[in-house]
Amino acid sequence: MTAPVVDYGLPAEYQHVYSGKVRDLFSTPDDRLLFIASDRISAYDWVLPTLIPDKGTILTQLSLWWFEQLADIVPSHVSRASAPASVRERAMVCERLDMFPVECVVRGYLAGSGLADYRATQKICGQGLPPGLKDGSRLPKPIFTPATKAEIGEHDMNITFDEVVIAIGRLINGSRVMRSRLSTSSSCAIG
Repeated sequence: MTAPVVDYGLPAEYQHVYSGKVRDLFSTPDDRLLFIASDRISAYDWVLPTLIPDKGTILTQLSLWWFEQLADIVPSHVSRASAPASVRERAMVCERLDMFPVECVVRGYLAGSGLADYRATQKICGQGLPPGLKDGSRLPKPIFTPATKAEIGEHDMNITFDEVVIAIGRLINGSRVMRSRLSTSSSCAIG
């Protein structure tokens, strides 16, 4: 299942590459990627039929702000190139990179799929947690809780750090990915 391709009024040389749950990707004339945040909303891995006006603009501006705040800690894929005028506020031009097939999540609080895992095993992604935590409980410290990156309509699945290392390969230092995510989360005052 794929999301519908939206006509953003882009110049003809921008070619559609992929549509995810919320973002649409296009190849740029200089072989970068144009990430456009749509107004689609995704809940529990499903794209809902109702759009939220200006959601894509807000999401993009918030993302750009965080990339700027964290620039001294971790580099980003965002290019200095400008997006076409028709999508400038809701889009960013990015360098092409190899994507890790993993969603890197750092949790400071117990919620969502982490809560479900905790209730079943008292662990999240293989990491033990103290007894007695409830929905919304602050965790003793932020923890790295990776998940698979599922297709539209499929559910992301929490995985262990060892599964991340297998997914991205031993040539890429999985612990570097984890430390990077934990460092950015500490700078963002999570937990």
